[in-house]
Amino acid sequence: MFKTVLFPVDQSREAREAAEVVANVVQQYGSRLFLLSVIEEVNSEEEAPSSEAMISPEAVAELLKNAQALFAQQGITAESMSREGMPAFTICDVADEIGADLIVMGCRGLGLTEEGASESVTNRVINLSPCPVLVVP
Repeated sequence: MFKTVLFPVDQSREAREAAEVVANVVQQYGSRLFLLSVIEEVNSEEEAPSSEAMISPEAVAELLKNAQALFAQQGITAESMSREGMPAFTICDVADEIGADLIVMGCRGLGLTEEGASESVTNRVINLSPCPVLVVP
């Protein structure tokens, strides 16, 4: 059912909590796992990215290495990649590129207002994704 799973990772607590669900799905379905980390583009004319923004290629490489090691401990081989761009669009582009059957993401608690929901990367991915998105609360 889920032959290819895409797991976008960042430094958030929500991504770490979603890793357990990813491991269960991959083991249950014998899926191929792709880890993706998006390096956010920094445009000097726009606002600076949030404090948790992934802007350092070195930090992203280390994050992906640690995520691969975490899954390897559970007997799961994960392929990792990093891309530069706007996170939601990049996640959906990669999902399309690799033929993902499922994207698993953590949910960022930005509140119940429409402004908070519209700013969420997870919400944007849900609206743009070429495949189902499993959101882990």
